[in-house]
Amino acid sequence: MKRNVYITLAALTAVALVLVACGGAATTVEVEVTRVVEVTSAAPVATPQVQVQVQVVTPGERMQTIKDRGNLICGVHGSFQGFGYVEADGSYTGFDVEFCKAWAAAIFGDATKVEYRSLTAKERFTALQTGEVDVLSRNSTWTLTRDVDLALTFGPTTFYDGQAMMVRKDLPATEETTLKDLEGANICVQTGTTTELNLADQMKAAGAEYAPVVFEDNDAAFAAYDEGRCDAITSDRSQLATLRVAKMKNPDDHVILSVVMSKEPLAPAVLQGDDRLADVVHWTVYGMIQAEELGITSQNVDSFLTSADPVVKRLLGVEGEMGAKLGLSNDFIYQVIKQVGNYGEAYDRNLGPDTPYKLARGQNDLWTNGGLMYAPPIR
Repeated sequence: MKRNVYITLAALTAVALVLVACGGAATTVEVEVTRVVEVTSAAPVATPQVQVQVQVVTPGERMQTIKDRGNLICGVHGSFQGFGYVEADGSYTGFDVEFCKAWAAAIFGDATKVEYRSLTAKERFTALQTGEVDVLSRNSTWTLTRDVDLALTFGPTTFYDGQAMMVRKDLPATEETTLKDLEGANICVQTGTTTELNLADQMKAAGAEYAPVVFEDNDAAFAAYDEGRCDAITSDRSQLATLRVAKMKNPDDHVILSVVMSKEPLAPAVLQGDDRLADVVHWTVYGMIQAEELGITSQNVDSFLTSADPVVKRLLGVEGEMGAKLGLSNDFIYQVIKQVGNYGEAYDRNLGPDTPYKLARGQNDLWTNGGLMYAPPIR
């Protein structure tokens, strides 16, 4: 049997860079994009190819390209319930998806003008670099390496997370079980993520030998753990909490250890050079946070249009030229709140007490409630 692995993504990137370097207006080019495909066969086979239209855009022109196209292309998760999930009817739901809708509402005044692309952990940054997506909103940790080496501009942290470990209670284990107690364990982990690197660092620091069992897809990692192929599984605490409910056959048989293995500030990202789009990404999120702080929701936002408070007036576009400074309508935050809601509404709708996951706000609460969510002045 012969194993053939075809990779042409590097060629695509090279072509894109050449075209961008030439300058000039944004150009739509049709290219062949082939993600890694492994084929087992007795004889040579033709290279599998997927035709994708990629828009090569001169840095700084992304916002105009989005407006001319008439929609925002948002890279998200496709199988992470609570954050980015494709429902049976093909619609997308989840906390990260809410921000895609918010940016569309800010840019177009219409939260439905979004095209979603489901991306794996390995695909997500490449899709942003090649122009397959305009913005990434896919539970991605903001790090120096990703910021600098991948030439990304991250938006505000939308979810403060931390890496954790989940094990079976019959190991035996409790919340107070330590990493050292996992000496010799087989641990499921998703490859190509900061999670894999953190696991190695933390187990080394704990002086515990372990055997990593790696998977490209997080669903596959959880399935393997549930089948008993691993003694433990590590991921962001948010993923462990939501997927324990969504994926485990007997959720109550598993415990998430109290140990925090890393800081994981999850944030959206755009390409460096797309400064205007980055501004829109930032100030839309800040507007949602500010609205929650002021008590402005999707249900009562209209009643605030007559407020005498200058902070409210500027936020909702009743006075000032805040939107115009971003190339948007002055009421862009009003449109976001009316159609999508404030930060707290987006959180509660997907992760809060009325969902199966019941994730406490914790660090993701407003600063006035002891959390880390804080918006700079919109003025």
